Amino acid sequence: MIHTSDWHLGRAFHQVGLHGAQSAFLDSLVEVVRSESVDAVLVSGDVYDRALPAPDTVGLLSDAVERIIDAGAAVVLSSGNHDSAIRLGFASRLLERSGLHIRTSLDDIGRPVVVKGVAVHPLPYLEPSLTAGALGASERTHAGVLRAAMDRVRASLAESAHERSVVMAHAFVTGGATSESERDISVGGVAAVPPEVFDGVDYAALGHLHGRQEVAEGVRYSGSPVAMSFSEACHTKGSWLVDLSTDEPCVEFVAAPVERPMALLSGTLEDLLSDRRHDAAEGAWCQVTLTDPVRPLGAMERLRVRFPHTLDLRFAPTGAVTTMSAYAASLTERSDLSVCCDFLTHVRGGHGADDAERALLEEAVEGARLRRSAADGETGSTTSRRSGAA
Repeated sequence: MIHTSDWHLGRAFHQVGLHGAQSAFLDSLVEVVRSESVDAVLVSGDVYDRALPAPDTVGLLSDAVERIIDAGAAVVLSSGNHDSAIRLGFASRLLERSGLHIRTSLDDIGRPVVVKGVAVHPLPYLEPSLTAGALGASERTHAGVLRAAMDRVRASLAESAHERSVVMAHAFVTGGATSESERDISVGGVAAVPPEVFDGVDYAALGHLHGRQEVAEGVRYSGSPVAMSFSEACHTKGSWLVDLSTDEPCVEFVAAPVERPMALLSGTLEDLLSDRRHDAAEGAWCQVTLTDPVRPLGAMERLRVRFPHTLDLRFAPTGAVTTMSAYAASLTERSDLSVCCDFLTHVRGGHGADDAERALLEEAVEGARLRRSAADGETGSTTSRRSGAA
């Protein structure tokens, strides 16, 4: 099977749409399914980038799923924190008959997708504040709700005759390396989940972190197939090809195509415009940090003469003492709570939030996030109407 995640269909990179790059990845995925006779494609959350995807984004997913199934593989999708669980899960029971298995509901935890004798247990993204009670979790944290979900999975495995098992989850597991393009899920509950939560299965196919990595034996992130921030410039994107037909799981990395590489450039404007060492960056998406003592006039326009795909321009003057990061950088690299506290410090002339004010801001940020999640169903934690939830 192929383990992939974090497609974030509909995402833009510095206001540049990624539709073409994502389409190229999906084309290559279909070819791998054919060439390797893949039995199942597992997508561990964040299929879409937003709860209300655009029509062309929905069409891209529909076309990809149809081609994968036509190539002979089942498709298993679980919802992530970016997805609307309600919308993604529409008609999921009906679609199962065609080979598309979408799991977004608490009711489905413990009900496996069986592929060639392997029990695949997809877990939707579980927001602790909204799912701890329904799952009977002992604590309202990400680790607590995933432990409770895994109890259901292990109970199901104990009752079945399946020799091999896989769990899909969307979470921040201890030991994983982060990047700037992931949405913070720490507010409202301790975010970190120890990898031993997934003990008892042969393979844990994780989503949420955008860099491929193995955090423990058999516990892996596939990472996103397309880079979505300059912090991922050093990543090699792709998917894991997992073979469970051998005594021990055999895992092989399959690289994804790169529509346009990324380059991080630093130096004075004149050096960057003349140094031949940067020739390879002329066709890349560029993040440029200028070190000129005085900010050059028309810097972006002059840079784009040589590096036409420059998207991000920063300044770090040589010898200057920087006391505060750029406002735009603070928005993209810090949590919502930190941005609110920084704003309060700024408008009060350097007087930061005290403990009571920080607690109030945290309550406001969390309340807004939960109301938004409940409104558009993006938490991945829907239950059936018969269980009392909308």
